Amino acid sequence: MDKTPRRAPAERRRDPERTRERIIEAARAEFSAKGFAGARVSEIAARAGVNKQLISYYFGGKEGLLKALTSRWHSRESAFAGASFPLTELVRFHVRATVSDRDSARILIWEGLEESGGESAAVAEDMRRDVEDMRRRQRAGEFPDDLDPAHLLLMLFSASNAGAVFPQVARAICGEDPASEEFAERYGEQLARLLGHLRNVPTSDEGQG
Repeated sequence: MDKTPRRAPAERRRDPERTRERIIEAARAEFSAKGFAGARVSEIAARAGVNKQLISYYFGGKEGLLKALTSRWHSRESAFAGASFPLTELVRFHVRATVSDRDSARILIWEGLEESGGESAAVAEDMRRDVEDMRRRQRAGEFPDDLDPAHLLLMLFSASNAGAVFPQVARAICGEDPASEEFAERYGEQLARLLGHLRNVPTSDEGQG
């Protein structure tokens, strides 16, 4: 039986930030295990050790919790992304992030499986900025000009998440645990090397010369 002492509700109310964090972490685990459709507010509340009314109070319900998790992921990504980081380093970051935060990666997979015809305006805007950044990188010579920046971004995003999307395939092919830091470092390095080689690949016009 769990002997962990539980704080009284009044004490939790005096510490709203910690309570919010407990709820968010509980939601991350619940959404990761069951997806948005299968997750239950009562189960999230039980995981967090709070009354489920607090979830409505802080987040407005299950939808608000998912938005909070998505916002946190994008904030983490935005804090790292920037002109000073080469694309090779960004790919390493995404592989490490997927391995270290597999729950968020699984939530993303669930969102795709449960997809209902569109993405949020915030996600769409983030993706548009990412595509524009890829175009800037192409102009700077990080990859050849005969590659479509949007399609390349999709390829890199998919490849970075391969260990979480296809863990059984990654394990069978590489003989490694796709949830391990060792896999993240080796796989991220290989993706970075692949991108590095693109700098030396001639464009289609140059190749015809």
